[in-house]
Amino acid sequence: MTSTHGSPAAPTAAPVLEFRDLRVDFRLSGSTVHAVRGVNLSVAAGETLAVVGESGSGKSATALSALRLNPEPPCVYAGGEILLDGRDVLGLSERQLRRVRGAEISMVFQDPMTSLDPLQRVGHQITEVLRLHGDHTRAEARSAALTALDEVGVPDPERRFRQYPHELSGGLRQRVMIASALVARPRVLIADEPTTALDVTVQRQILDLLVRLQHRHGMAVVLITHDLGVVAETADRVAVMRHGEVVETGDVEQVFARPAAPYTRRLLDATPRLEPVA
Repeated sequence: MTSTHGSPAAPTAAPVLEFRDLRVDFRLSGSTVHAVRGVNLSVAAGETLAVVGESGSGKSATALSALRLNPEPPCVYAGGEILLDGRDVLGLSERQLRRVRGAEISMVFQDPMTSLDPLQRVGHQITEVLRLHGDHTRAEARSAALTALDEVGVPDPERRFRQYPHELSGGLRQRVMIASALVARPRVLIADEPTTALDVTVQRQILDLLVRLQHRHGMAVVLITHDLGVVAETADRVAVMRHGEVVETGDVEQVFARPAAPYTRRLLDATPRLEPVA
């Protein structure tokens, strides 16, 4: 697949999630911020699309739009479509969105302490996802939650199931977030800087876990990151964003080897490289 400057590179398989000419504004007192400006992106089942760019590039605003999680107001979806298996998410009612969130598209955030309820036990927060999206009995939901905790590598799931988030380490909290995101077997997982708050060793474990689970379940993954090293190791395709626009998309190896956009070249030049010791 050839990298293209300023135009989307589509996966070879039919996309599960597709952003078409998406435009997102934030209307503040006396001004309008055009956070996302005509973005075109797509991701297929079993594929990882990495979206990279500096802070303020619009990558997180784009990702949050897939679940309509940007606060409305001040957010206004000014144009375009977000297609999930051909259905436009921007046209769904709040009731229809609740059926999509967690069941068809799930999201893992940067800091689980801001996403997990500190007053609810871990097990309750995972089983709640299933109770909202199906006819699971309490026992069935509990069994599925324990399986999910085991699948993401949480030791002693029975004990962790009964604990509160503050009783867990940062790495375990992130694993709980991933278990909660995947327990309903969504088609798409969006991971927004999922390892930034973790130390390097735990980062590697979490990224390996995401790759392993994607292969097991055939999910489409959208990885939001500023870390080009993570992109090189985990993604199939990459989209580079700047000032709310996609400036380059394509196969990771080709974009890294032959970047077409000057901004992409600057990002790659700014990435630290290990030099051999003389």
